[in-house]
Amino acid sequence: MHVNIKRLNSIKNKVKEILTTKQLKTNPKIIAVSKTFSANQISPLLDIGHIHFGENKIQEAEEKWFVLRSKYKNTQLHMIGKLQSNKAKKAVRIFDYIHSVDNAKLASKIAQFEKELNKKVKLFIQVNVGGEVQKSGISLNDLVNFYKYCVKDLSLDIVGLMCLPPNNPNTEKYFQLLKNSSDLLKLKNLSMGMSKDYEQALLYGATHLRIGSAIFGKRVV
Repeated sequence: MHVNIKRLNSIKNKVKEILTTKQLKTNPKIIAVSKTFSANQISPLLDIGHIHFGENKIQEAEEKWFVLRSKYKNTQLHMIGKLQSNKAKKAVRIFDYIHSVDNAKLASKIAQFEKELNKKVKLFIQVNVGGEVQKSGISLNDLVNFYKYCVKDLSLDIVGLMCLPPNNPNTEKYFQLLKNSSDLLKLKNLSMGMSKDYEQALLYGATHLRIGSAIFGKRVV
């Protein structure tokens, strides 16, 4: 068995154990974050029927997945990296989900290109839960108004919220903040939890886990 399949199965078992032990009702999707990894490393997972994959860069996703998706047609691609508004058209064309809607200009461009390409994408609003100046995301104070703008003015399909918590030991505090915000907006999906903290994220209702190195190994950039 390929090492990446073993790692993915190990994570699936861990997720199942946590859901059972804590009697959680969620059924989280594991997004295998395949950025920088080759088709050879991704294919074993596709061969066993894994469908959710995440990429950070438009060009890399274009080059890599054009061929892979012609063979594996059920694949669901998630854009999880920072998205510039001038690349929004390509993102709408390539991806099924965009997790990083973080400003009004980008939201309006996505709406424009969805109409142009006649395609709806499932979208997450990226929330800056830690109020960090170096990070993208909508502030907690602006979230309700931004959500209304996306849904009412632009008719975007906002399915949930996403966060990248500050790199400190209080991760769970930020997962709770995102959960509270999603409850307020009556959104069902939470994109939170990565290789190092997905177990904690599950306890706060994570529905989309973005896991890279724990599946593919150490990333060499």
